Amino acid sequence: MTSSGSERKRPARKYVIASLVVASALVGGAAVASVSGDDAKGQEQRTDGLPHQTDPITRQDLSSRTQVDGTLGYSKERKLNGGAPGTLTWLPGTGVVIRQNEALYEADGAKVWLLYGERPMYRKLKAGDKGPDVRQLKQNLRDLGYGAGLVVDEEFTSGTQEALKRWQRDHGLKQTGQTGPEQIAFAPSSVRVQKKEATVGDQTGPGRPVLTVTGAEREVRIKLDVSDADLAKPGTGVEITLPGGDKVKGKVASVDRSASSDEKDQGGGQEQSAKVTARVTFADPAQVKGIDQAPVTVELKGETHQNVLTVPVNALLALPAGGFGVQVVEGGKAREVPVKLGLFGQGRVEVSGSGLKEGMKVGVPTT
Repeated sequence: MTSSGSERKRPARKYVIASLVVASALVGGAAVASVSGDDAKGQEQRTDGLPHQTDPITRQDLSSRTQVDGTLGYSKERKLNGGAPGTLTWLPGTGVVIRQNEALYEADGAKVWLLYGERPMYRKLKAGDKGPDVRQLKQNLRDLGYGAGLVVDEEFTSGTQEALKRWQRDHGLKQTGQTGPEQIAFAPSSVRVQKKEATVGDQTGPGRPVLTVTGAEREVRIKLDVSDADLAKPGTGVEITLPGGDKVKGKVASVDRSASSDEKDQGGGQEQSAKVTARVTFADPAQVKGIDQAPVTVELKGETHQNVLTVPVNALLALPAGGFGVQVVEGGKAREVPVKLGLFGQGRVEVSGSGLKEGMKVGVPTT
């Protein structure tokens, strides 16, 4: 500060932006002068010890929001193998969604129908059989109206046989009361044809892929640095920006338990950091538009601290004794106040320290 008309130079201070420290020298006096030196070359500073700009300390709710790139796609991609041996005589088109009790493909002129269940159809089912696959069959027959009185358990009863015959009659099949992979394929839910793995005229059978399918629901896949994985815990709310610019709500459905490293950057040959992959689902799938594999942006809400004091990140000073502070401006004077840092987010940082109050002005570097 100026004293008896003479000038005294104040020591240089360093503003910090996240992990990057930017030198900004402040010089005493009453005029504006250029500061020399490697850390402040070419910057103009006031010589009265006051910063060119200030920003108020604000009390607010602060969230550590993070934006990441993602890819719009479909859930649960997997290969669907053939059932009984035969020649493929019909296949659905790419992009078609197949639902419960609709045809998946046709072999030797006979359609194979999709029913819902977690376990694959791997054997002939008939009276007297028991198991979870029998339970799946009975549940489907009941849901489709062929066995209103069926008890959904793991025993293939005479009632199951009669319900199955009614289903076979309506699908143009011989009413044998028995069924197997040549008539039925189980999948957990409706499927969408992603790709054909064979063509009409090819031979099919157990272990031979016929279609690559996905779930019918849209989802987004994102990759996060391992250090940011906690921002994407299952259930975390997100906002997704779609290719057309529309913003929709969603949540993190799952996160891979293992990390993987991307291939070396082909431009510089640098190893990229380890990543984890997360799946994001939509609150209202009907809102989602955009072609498969289109790029989207996902904003993770992260952690929220309520009613805290915050300053712009670039208001932070690296103190000579270590730690961080802010330059508080009051009554035409500036003083350094050490601060304890909290949450970073939205370009601001949570601070606490002796004497800090909402509305106080703190110095920030010129932009």
